[in-house]
Amino acid sequence: MTSRAPLRIGSLELGSPVVLAPMAGITNVAFRTLCREIETARAGSTAGLYVCEMVTARALVERNEATMHMTTFGPTETPRSLQLYTVDPRYTYEAARMIVEEDLADHIDMNFGCPVPKVTRKGGGAALPYKRNLFGQIVAAAVRATEGTSIPVTVKFRIGIDADHHTHLDAGRIAEGEGAAAVALHARTAAQRYSGVADWDEIARLKQHVTSIPVLGNGDIFAAEDAERMMASTGCDGVVVGRGCLGRPWLFAELSARLNGKPVPVPPRLGEVAEIMQRHAELLVDHHGEHRGTREMRKHIAWYLRGFPAGSDLRSALALVESLDQLKTLLSELEPEVPFPAAAEGPRGRQGSPGKVMLPDGWLEDPDDCAVPQGADLMHSGG
Repeated sequence: MTSRAPLRIGSLELGSPVVLAPMAGITNVAFRTLCREIETARAGSTAGLYVCEMVTARALVERNEATMHMTTFGPTETPRSLQLYTVDPRYTYEAARMIVEEDLADHIDMNFGCPVPKVTRKGGGAALPYKRNLFGQIVAAAVRATEGTSIPVTVKFRIGIDADHHTHLDAGRIAEGEGAAAVALHARTAAQRYSGVADWDEIARLKQHVTSIPVLGNGDIFAAEDAERMMASTGCDGVVVGRGCLGRPWLFAELSARLNGKPVPVPPRLGEVAEIMQRHAELLVDHHGEHRGTREMRKHIAWYLRGFPAGSDLRSALALVESLDQLKTLLSELEPEVPFPAAAEGPRGRQGSPGKVMLPDGWLEDPDDCAVPQGADLMHSGG
């Protein structure tokens, strides 16, 4: 293994070509801080890019309280990366200008990959790149709003709506032409959602199609070897990691080490996992307060303990935890010397089943239609 050159995304120079994908209710300031702390402790530095939860452009402009809370960054967090969900050039421009003028972030990513029916049925997310001209206008609006600043704009999208309606090559070409600093491809269609196997061949096709800016690959990165294999087989410039880090915030240290030609840290034993869980909960409480913070922690419990020996009674009690003290007491019952189990490797998080993509009536009739989808900009931030 050899060390790779830093990944440049506009003005940003990243020491590791690894990006944390925004995930609703997951990639808040608590989780990002935890990942950074572990990467620094295990790999010697924080090198990659950690993106916050997706926020809706209109909600940001209107200063929705929940949306503003999602834009919280740690006091030493850099670069600060914010992802916008948007369907409207006007709100895109206003949100990006707000980010610039109020110094809210150092990087803007735009989400055109969400496959959730409540999003696509209104023409948002993975449905929108089918409308090529509208897609281009939205990307151009964000780039125009950040012109003259050091804030790069990047774009994330899927292969397309379904097997009959691929949009990624056009989307990559348009984003590149409108001034995006990088593009990222989740190598599934919206119809696949998170099921099946990501088609890395399409990442390679996009890389051949988009030549002047970095192309990042996303889909089925669950171990350091996966990231190395994706980059080698597709030629992509970096990887975007989502579900693979659920309950494994130390994954970024492993990825950073592997891709920089360094020894990969040994996975944590159960005692260390318990310490990481406690720290995660403390950070969530700092962000949300104890009542909400400990409840937010509950959904992470099963991911952290996947494959480890822990009785059903203890798991059930942890899933109902209500305070930091209670969590600490329960975690003390785990056997600290249990090594990281093979059963904890591989895919994790939601997979679900493929299905028909819900779209607005007549959506597929005219790909050149520039009409802004009605009501799609009212979606809640976070997805």
